[in-house]
Amino acid sequence: MPATLKTLFLPAAIALATALPLTANADSPRNLGWIEQGVIEPADMTVKFKLDTGALTSSMHAEDIERFQRDGEQWVRFKVALEDLKSESLISETFERPLERDLSVRGAGGSEERPVVRMDVCIAGERLNEEFSLRDRSNMHYPVLLGRRTLDQLGNVDSSRTYTTTPTAPATTPEPTHAGQPQTTGCPVASACSSIPAAMQCTAELITGISP
Repeated sequence: MPATLKTLFLPAAIALATALPLTANADSPRNLGWIEQGVIEPADMTVKFKLDTGALTSSMHAEDIERFQRDGEQWVRFKVALEDLKSESLISETFERPLERDLSVRGAGGSEERPVVRMDVCIAGERLNEEFSLRDRSNMHYPVLLGRRTLDQLGNVDSSRTYTTTPTAPATTPEPTHAGQPQTTGCPVASACSSIPAAMQCTAELITGISP
């Protein structure tokens, strides 16, 4: 782009960026419903997630939970078999994950130790790697429960709303341009422009093709 055009377009672009509402701005946290659709990765299993502000640690349905050792470390093998909301078919996947810790839960029937592992999930356009305690939740309405440790990264929960978002997470590779070549800008589309200074930088890079 000629220098004259850059001089003309850059101030206007920056002014536009500062005027646009930025939904990801920390000053304006999003509101999610108390039930949302989410995806268990890498099985691409779309199920109902309950966003529970009364729980601290997240929980996930698991069957056939088995502890074993690998290279001197504690691991957990378990099966997740749930109806996928997209295909309306049963998806069954066996996972093996390192044991992060044990969670002691006390109830009317006494105390039990539940293994805690890290799992990848997608919800509200975010891909998260979070700790989940494992238990058989087949007698419950929601196979995945998100506790406060996870909700702190997502936003507020509105108990009067449900299904406010789609679970798809941002792409991990750059989107191609119209010419079929990857974008060379240093700003990821989904996350970098989450504040006014970042938005100004992103806009400047897209207009001028120059990164600082």
